[in-house]
Parts: sequence; structure tokens; C-alpha cells
Amino acid sequence: MTVQTIGDVAFGFELEAFEPDTSLAVTSEFASAVGWGDGGGRFTDHALAREQGLPGALVPGLLTLGFLTSMIHRWAPTGRVASVDTVFRAPLLAEAPVDLTAVVTDVDEETGAVELDLSAKNDRGETGVFGTATVMLPLA
Repeated sequence: MTVQTIGDVAFGFELEAFEPDTSLAVTSEFASAVGWGDGGGRFTDHALAREQGLPGALVPGLLTLGFLTSMIHRWAPTGRVASVDTVFRAPLLAEAPVDLTAVVTDVDEETGAVELDLSAKNDRGETGVFGTATVMLPLA
């Protein structure tokens, strides 16, 4: 379900879950695009990442923020993401499933502001990233 205006939003609504593409090709391309090169292998190669003490090649945190924002825009294509505030708690690994979810926790019908609680869980069910977002929607 997508929303167009603040009147379409209900407290407690859960956005459609989204499982992004976490392939090594995507994490590698993103790391290169933002100027990190291969990050010493931490985003491009599982073996090199393990040599650095990591559990495998990582999904970059900024890419995870992009995935979360994409999920919001799928739900509210007319909305403007005013802010996203997240905390990173557990690694999200390349080539492993990542489940993104969001739920509406506040609706301000006067200003068009919607607050969302966000989460990204890894394949072990650990919440790797959680936080909030404020989305501004048209009033009518």
C-alpha cells in the first residue's frame, strides 16, 4: 500500500517489508562510488574481510541508510524524508538476507509529519540497524 497525503496514514501501520540486494556486486559498486575503493576488502571480499577480524564482507552503513530511505519512498512516493537517525548494532553481511521494516509511530495531521521506527535485521535475526525517520507528506 502506498500513501499520497497525511490523510492516508494510520498510526501503527507497518510498511511493506523490503529485502534489498546485498550482493557483493552491489556493495562493491557502492564502496567504489563513494570513494572507498574496495575498503581493504571489507565490502568486496569475504576472505579479506575475515582477515580484518570481520565476520565477512559488510553492507556499508550508508548503503543500509539508502535501502531504508528507498523503502520509505516506495511507501510514500510524494513524501519528503526530512530526517533519518540510526544506530548500528550488528553487522549486515553482503550476500546475506537483510530484512528492512518500518512502523508508523506518530502522525501529525496539522504539519504532515509522520514518524517511523526503522529496523534492519540480519540473517541471524539480530537487529543490525535501528532508528527513526521523519517523513513530510502533503496535507491534501
